[in-house]
Amino acid sequence: MAELAMNTLGQSYNDTNDTHKFAFDLGEFVGDLSVDEDNASDDISLEGLQQELEECKNDDVVANILSKGTKLRDYTKGVENNLRQVELDSIQDYIKESDNLVSLHDQIRDCDLILSQMETLLGGFQDEIGSISSDIKILQEKSMDMGLKLKNRKVAESKLAKFVEDIIVPPRMIDIIVDGEVNDEYMRTLEILSKKLKFVEADSLVKTSNALKDVQPELEKLRQKAVSKVFEFIVQKLYALRKPKTNIQILQQSVLLKYRYLMSFLKEHGKEIYNEVRAAYIDTMNKVLSAQFLAYIQALEKLQLDIATSSDLIGVEARGTSLFSRGREPLKNRSAVFALGDRLNILKEIDEPALIPHIAEASSRKYPYEVLFRSLHKLLMDSASSEYLFCGDFFGEESIFGEIFAGPLLVIDEHFNTVLSNCFDAIGLMLMICIIHRHQVIMSRRRIPCLDSYLDKVNISLWPRFKMVFDMHLNSLRNANVKSLWEDDVHPHYVMRRYAEFTASLIHLNVEYGDGQLELNMERLRMAVDDLLVKLAKTFTKPKLQTVFLINNYDMTIAVLKEASEGGKIQMHFEELLKNNTAVFVEELLLEHFSNLIKFVKNRACKFLAQITFQLSNMYKSLLVHPLICILLLAEDSSAGSEKPITVAEVEPLVKDFASRWKAAIELMHKDVITSFSNFLCGMDILRAAMTQLLLYYTRLSDCIKKIAGGSALNKDLVSISSIMYEIRKYSRTF
Repeated sequence: MAELAMNTLGQSYNDTNDTHKFAFDLGEFVGDLSVDEDNASDDISLEGLQQELEECKNDDVVANILSKGTKLRDYTKGVENNLRQVELDSIQDYIKESDNLVSLHDQIRDCDLILSQMETLLGGFQDEIGSISSDIKILQEKSMDMGLKLKNRKVAESKLAKFVEDIIVPPRMIDIIVDGEVNDEYMRTLEILSKKLKFVEADSLVKTSNALKDVQPELEKLRQKAVSKVFEFIVQKLYALRKPKTNIQILQQSVLLKYRYLMSFLKEHGKEIYNEVRAAYIDTMNKVLSAQFLAYIQALEKLQLDIATSSDLIGVEARGTSLFSRGREPLKNRSAVFALGDRLNILKEIDEPALIPHIAEASSRKYPYEVLFRSLHKLLMDSASSEYLFCGDFFGEESIFGEIFAGPLLVIDEHFNTVLSNCFDAIGLMLMICIIHRHQVIMSRRRIPCLDSYLDKVNISLWPRFKMVFDMHLNSLRNANVKSLWEDDVHPHYVMRRYAEFTASLIHLNVEYGDGQLELNMERLRMAVDDLLVKLAKTFTKPKLQTVFLINNYDMTIAVLKEASEGGKIQMHFEELLKNNTAVFVEELLLEHFSNLIKFVKNRACKFLAQITFQLSNMYKSLLVHPLICILLLAEDSSAGSEKPITVAEVEPLVKDFASRWKAAIELMHKDVITSFSNFLCGMDILRAAMTQLLLYYTRLSDCIKKIAGGSALNKDLVSISSIMYEIRKYSRTF
């Protein structure tokens, strides 16, 4: 009510002073205050008044009162009067509402009564609910106890059921094991029996149970019966392997592998019987495979074509010593001894199926031993791979393979050692080394290691034999009888052809294998044949024939090496020898027809050689001028300065002689080259070089004549350079 009075009073002041705007100065108003009007205020302290005024400065009512200058006491009285009036008004309002207040009081009292009754009722309910909660708690505890018992009983029931299931022997199982046939159902029953036997043996608690005492004798009888029946069944299947013409791989894959669990059962529950079956299989397969490989080897031996004997060596004389000997060696028929030829195809057919002997025999074909070697080892690899995988699947152990193949490998070893001790075919041995290398790669790709040691052993056996045969060829060259080998023929010698074909074959085969020791041995062979060829050349009485013989042999060797493959260092060596001997032959050929001209040029006209040589090299770039000839002529030129001058009388016979017979001499040179060299291309190069050299000599002669006093008188007899060039081109077109 006091707040209402203050708000009313403030509102009245605001209404009367809305039109007055003033500036409020608190200091001036306080300064006008008088404390003398009320004696009762003597005891009032004004301490803190300034602070209170500052706090009330922002109050609108206080600020309004202070701004009007109203005295506080009067203002207080006014406020008290207003409060009294408000109080009286409130009392009147209360009197007016007294009936309503009485009615409200009665209603409140009735509500208290009702709430009291409700409180009593709810208290009873609370007591009953507390009793029910206690009962529920008891029931919950009983339920948890019953649930735990139920869980324990279920666990016990499941374990007991499993125990009963694992230990009992159903009559159906007994009937199948005792009287049933060995089939898929029988193997499933064996799996069940195996689980029961393992259960009885594994659990220590089961061993102490009374149930086991009743069941164990029956289980043991079933185990013995099952083991006995399985043994009889497997042995019966193994006997089928011994029948002739049986396809072992098909029988293994389609029959035995279907019953692989039988071996697992024996291995777990009948170890002794398993060992008997294992030994029986090893013995059976050992004998069967040994017999098959022996028969196959015997059939292959009928197809073997003998290529070389101990006398088929590079440096051995080709003439026969008896009526039945070969006589002069037919190179085309005997080329397989030293040339690779079609024998290389065996490496392209490395993974082809093995030969079928009776089909090959029906066609009356014969094969080099490397073909039979590949076929035999192809069959061995396929059989070994199949057996190795079968042993791992059927027996669960791969170590059994070694015992099975001990016999077959022994048969192959005996055959191979016999063949190897009588093998003198170096090309065939190298081919077999390459075949073994590729077979090792094939087995590595298959990831089957069962033949690794055997293939390594064969490879180790082949290399010493190859080295021995190679050394026989080498010694045949070193110890060759030059007189018996020499033939009065400048064409390529058969020994050199043998060497060229032999070397080309080994170079080609060694590209894949890359044996450094073989390269060293081939270098030794090259040195030996070089020495022998020079000795054979020296048996010719004429130096020209010696040179022709060497050129023909070098040219043939280079051609064979190029045809086979890149000859490398060996080919480069023979090319250098060919180049040097070609230069020598050119000089010998020219001396034979133009000796006076050449002697004069070398002895008297050398001072112009250098200049003329450079001129010719620019004019006739396509012509061959050997650098050794130029060097020799330049050397002679350095010692020719002290001789007497050349005269017309000295030169005139040379000019007239050359003019009268130069064409005929060139024709004779052409015929000589054609008959001397078997290779037309080589002959063309040599003839071109000879004519070019002749042109060089004649050009020097012409230059000398120009320097002689009165030499112009010989111009009518000089042959023009263009005429000689025409003849050179004419004979070049002949080839």
